[in-house]
Amino acid sequence: MSPGRRRRALTHDQRTLLLALGAGAPALIATGILLAVGGYSARVEWTVGILVGLAWLGFAFATQSQVIHPLRTLSNLLAALREEDYSFRARRTRGDDALSQAMSEVNALADTLREQRLGALEATALLRKVAEEIEVAVFTFDGDRKLRLLNRAAERILARPSEQLLGRTADELGLAVALGESGPRVLELVFPGGLGRYEARHSVFRQGGRPHQLLVLADLSRALRDEERQAWQRLIRVIGHELNNSLAPIKSIAGSLEALLSREPRPADVDDDMRRGLSVIGARAESLSRFMEAYARLARLPAPKLAPVDIGALVKRVAGLETRLPIRIETAGVVTIQADGDQLEQLLINLFRNAVDATLETGGGVRTGWKRLPAAGQVEVWIDDDGPGLPASMNLFVPFFTTKPQGSGIGLVLARQIAEAHGGALALGNHEGARGCRAILRLPL
Repeated sequence: MSPGRRRRALTHDQRTLLLALGAGAPALIATGILLAVGGYSARVEWTVGILVGLAWLGFAFATQSQVIHPLRTLSNLLAALREEDYSFRARRTRGDDALSQAMSEVNALADTLREQRLGALEATALLRKVAEEIEVAVFTFDGDRKLRLLNRAAERILARPSEQLLGRTADELGLAVALGESGPRVLELVFPGGLGRYEARHSVFRQGGRPHQLLVLADLSRALRDEERQAWQRLIRVIGHELNNSLAPIKSIAGSLEALLSREPRPADVDDDMRRGLSVIGARAESLSRFMEAYARLARLPAPKLAPVDIGALVKRVAGLETRLPIRIETAGVVTIQADGDQLEQLLINLFRNAVDATLETGGGVRTGWKRLPAAGQVEVWIDDDGPGLPASMNLFVPFFTTKPQGSGIGLVLARQIAEAHGGALALGNHEGARGCRAILRLPL
């Protein structure tokens, strides 16, 4: 259709009026014919013609109004909804006719949109409140990598208010390196408001149909310092306890021997007392030496050298090294993983030794086995004993903590360190409703 014809096209209002006029035209023509053949006077013909014509035009315009007015009402309601004004409502909503049903549906739509709008506003307000109160820094950038939103934590680390930061690029803010990859990473970052180690999480979302970038920075320095301080406190407490256990008797016996040598005349059994005292000093010094050797061993654990390891063969071989008590093995097929066989052997030796030590106190047995965990992509090695169970202590994996009279306190610590170096985990727990303990070692397949 040409532009000229589009400009001459009739509107909906005009078409409705023409259709209404066309519907009454046959009656008007019939009336004219009847008046012409009826032999009426000219006055009667003009009077009836004018009345019929006026009625025809009146009904035509009334029909147009009845059609156009509801449509304009619906148009105004929909325009208000588009402008997010949900206060307008249609009046004609009663009845079973199509127009009443249409008006009712528009009112229902307005109610639904109003509730959704209120819910969205409340959810947005809650989200903003949460973003403002959390301790992690949140940034959002548009497609040009310009800052569009940030929270209070982000303002603190950048040491400037949001008014001075919005609209700046990631390069200007020193955040370009954090937007490099999508996965979580730990970065050493320097900001005007502080420096330290941050965990950076970067993802992409869409707003208004356009891609935006979300960056979340979590300050790990404080948490790491707290954990480090607690670890040092535990370590110093245990080391101090062990040193006091050795140095206190050495000091006491050395003082007694010095007093014994200063006595005149010397007692007849002074030589025997000297030998016993020196023997105790030597024993305590040897114990302290073993303690320091164990500490050095724990600190010098090398990185694992990965090679194919048959878990079943390894468990059977290590279980056969324990001669004090036979260990029952429940086989579960061949499972081969990439691991350091020597380190895993040392790990299992410690676990089997602990299990047998506990079982010898109460009588019973030790059982072990392994199984695949396909959903987790891991293999699980478990060791059950019938001993007295674990004490209610949180120090089982604290270096040099031990409940055994002759224990070094590094066996479980070394075992967990080996497991974690392989990307696995080690856990201990008592049996539910039964005596004994279960050790669970999980390693990646």
